[in-house]
Amino acid sequence: MGLTGKLVRQVEIKSDGDVFHELFRAKPHHISTMSPGNIHGVDLHEGDWGHVGSVISWNYTHDSTDSEGQSSHRWGMKLRHKPHHISTMSPGDMVLICMKEVVEAIDEENKSVTFKVIDGDLTELYKAFKGTVHVDTKGENNLVTWTLEYEKKSENAEDPNTLMDFVINVTKDIETHHLK
Repeated sequence: MGLTGKLVRQVEIKSDGDVFHELFRAKPHHISTMSPGNIHGVDLHEGDWGHVGSVISWNYTHDSTDSEGQSSHRWGMKLRHKPHHISTMSPGDMVLICMKEVVEAIDEENKSVTFKVIDGDLTELYKAFKGTVHVDTKGENNLVTWTLEYEKKSENAEDPNTLMDFVINVTKDIETHHLK
């Protein structure tokens, strides 16, 4: 098992791919109304919405179990700043995660947004963490591709499979919201 890794997952959505891209590009603060059980707040710390270099903070709840029912105890903290609670987590426990990211790239033509995590709970496990969301809007159905690239601080840090499950679930929540 290496310290660097890359996870890629795709999900097909029936909602408008251009609207989905615009949401992550310029209106991520609206996501909490579309996925309130997952996203609790998105705040702008520096810059302007929709611009490279902007710093955005996310607060969200994360399930400690992956899509195959495997517990991910070391992934986050039961309560922020209380790492001693990690050992008492059970599969299915919800984990409050705080993350600050900088928008690294916005590609309008290819409908992608890339961000780099610069602070928060993820930095306790990873030296580097980057995410990209890309929307392929060819045809009637649209394809959302999530790519997570990371470098772990140690071999003990788990691959962020549960985070990938999380972003796929948020993607589905956004789709459901837009299909109403």
